[in-house]
Amino acid sequence: MKHNLLEELIKFKFGELRKSEFVTLFGGELVMIKLKMSIEDISEYQTGILPKNAVKIETPQSIEEMMKKAAPIAAVLCILMFVTMLCKTVMNKTVVISHVFILIGFCLGYICLVIHEWLHGIVYPRNALVTIGKITGKISFVALASYPLKRRRFIVMCLLPFVLGIIPLLIFIVSPAEYRELNGLMFGMSCMGMVSPFPDVYNVLTVLRRSEKNDSIMFYKNDMYKIS
Repeated sequence: MKHNLLEELIKFKFGELRKSEFVTLFGGELVMIKLKMSIEDISEYQTGILPKNAVKIETPQSIEEMMKKAAPIAAVLCILMFVTMLCKTVMNKTVVISHVFILIGFCLGYICLVIHEWLHGIVYPRNALVTIGKITGKISFVALASYPLKRRRFIVMCLLPFVLGIIPLLIFIVSPAEYRELNGLMFGMSCMGMVSPFPDVYNVLTVLRRSEKNDSIMFYKNDMYKIS
């Protein structure tokens, strides 16, 4: 009965869905998420209604520029992972990982980048359309939406994918040293899960510096705006 009611609600709210589209429930709200195999122009998917009082926040104008400016954050996260590995190795006085399984973990972590973007998407409220896809010619995945979020919710949206790194990292830390295959797998996945959100951390730091607590934050085309 509940399943039928949910189907009717989805049809009423979004109409019939194509195979590349699905609706997910988060915090009691229905969020429309659309999948695209290839995304060429990010700005095409970030064309919501921009309020008149929106003020542009200075941000990098390309993904390449963003990656360069956020690189120090990636370096810090990489050092954190190295220190974690070093501490476990020193404490156990033995090799604690299988290098082959680290590579497998990296591959699984890369596959989980789609889940990473989905975790961004589910934080958006009802009426928001989120498009998830791979940027054409790059290995990057993105979640694109043009809808205002209160600053606190925007920060949650940016940082939520860290769970994909924190969970395997905790498993790696507590698992016995002799479980080298498991340790390698979890360490590889945690490296990808902990380091891949570095551009999101950059966005959070930018928002904290250049907006007020009660502002809303919104992406529009290639830019970020604050709404007081």
